This record gives sequence, structure tokens and C-alpha cells, in this order.
Amino acid sequence: MAAAQESASAWRPGIPGVVEVFHARFTEYAYPMHVHDAWTLLIVDAGAVRYDLDRHEHGTPHDSVTLLPPHVPHNGSAATADGFRKRVLYLDASRLGEELIGPAVDAPDLRDPLLRRRVGQLHGVLTRAGDELEAASRLTLVGERLRAHLRPRAAGRPPARDPVLARRLRELLDERVVEGVALEDAAALLQAHPAHLVRAFSAAYGIAPHQYLMSRRVERARRLLLDGRSPGEVAVSAGFYDQSHLTRHFRRLVGVTPGRYRLSAAAPP
Repeated sequence: MAAAQESASAWRPGIPGVVEVFHARFTEYAYPMHVHDAWTLLIVDAGAVRYDLDRHEHGTPHDSVTLLPPHVPHNGSAATADGFRKRVLYLDASRLGEELIGPAVDAPDLRDPLLRRRVGQLHGVLTRAGDELEAASRLTLVGERLRAHLRPRAAGRPPARDPVLARRLRELLDERVVEGVALEDAAALLQAHPAHLVRAFSAAYGIAPHQYLMSRRVERARRLLLDGRSPGEVAVSAGFYDQSHLTRHFRRLVGVTPGRYRLSAAAPP
């Protein structure tokens, strides 16, 4: 009976730095001692997990974030009779750096509501196709906050404002509204760290780069719909992954679906 309650799904998103996404619900299964070659970033949505790391026992209450470093043996099992439901990101070993393995071993469970919310939001984006810039931006901010925990002296340092860099990124996004640009590519082109790029843009314009890009795409879609083109055609022409991707963002920003918008334009009051 318990086995029927267990489930798992895994996939590899097209986001640099994320090796695997893994969502699971386990009741009786217990992980033996094992290692990963990636960083394990874990949140528990229901129940709790107990585990041993470096010969010390730990637990993962649902309001915390757990970060397990690569190459360090650990196990895991349910801490309650009802089991647990978890979401895991496996991050490339170079994403945080070997120098942070020791601090992560010493304090793997992080009580940080903002970090937990950001990790949850990142998982939500990774379940959707077409929002890679948003996912990469959210991953960058998650990584920055993790490093702040593992390097406490840097935690209170305010982000530097950089309006020139922000303007250059806006110009790049304006040039590539339809084709888009990966965050790592933008950082390389503008010679800036991805986290600094996201923070500089958000500080200058009050909106994240991915929100700006989606706003520009929706504006383009509106013009094309007013020209009488179908939502399916518009989705491709405006830079969306598919029609459902267009519909999700269009309804969020305009308040109606692309189809209703197009019909209303054809029959003005």
C-alpha cells in the first residue's frame, strides 16, 4: 500500500549549472550511504528527512533549505511515518566552488525563508518550457544567497548600482526580443558576473531582466494580434516557446487571452 504512494520524476532542464531536477514522494524507501558529484539543493514540502553527513545526524524541516556538497557521503530516510515529499536541484560541482564544501558540511541546513521561497520559485519555472532566462536569473540569485550563507562576511554587503551596465543589458534585450539571450551569454558579452547583471538591471529599472523581456514580447504580440494574425502565428513571431507559453504570459500582463484580445479588436465597441 505504501509503495503505491511513492512517486518520482526527473529531468534535465536547459539551464547551465543545473545537472538534474528531481521531485519525489517517498514513504518507506531509505537512501543508503552514497555520494554525488554535484551539489544537492533540497527542499522538503511535506514530512521531514533525517540524514547523516560526515558522521553527524541532521534533519530537514519543511521551512529550511538543505545544501549537501559533492563527494561527501550521506544517506536519508523519512523522519515521520507518513514519509516525505521533496524537490531537489543537482547543481554542477563548479557552481559554488570547492572552497565552500567545508562550510557546507559544517552547516548544511539553512533556515532562510527568502532562500526557500526563491528555491521554490525556481522549481516552478523549471517545470515550464520557454522561461529559460527567468530560470537562469533565479538560479543566479539562489547561488548568490547560498554563497552569502557559506561566506557570512559577504552577506551584508549591498549590491553595487551600475546604471551603465543596466542600460547595456536593456539595449541587448531590445535587440533580441524575439530570439532572446541566455543569461550566461549576456554576462559574457557585457563582461559582468550574471548575479551583478541581474541586480544592476533590477535596481535601475525596478523589474528583472526576464520580466522586461516578456513585457516586450507581449507588446509585440499585441501589435501582431491587432494586425489580425492568429495566436499560433503570433507566438512564434513574438519569441514565445509555443501558444500556451504566449497565453500564460499574455493573460498575466493583459488580463485576457490572446484569442479574446484578437476578437475584441475585430469588433470594437
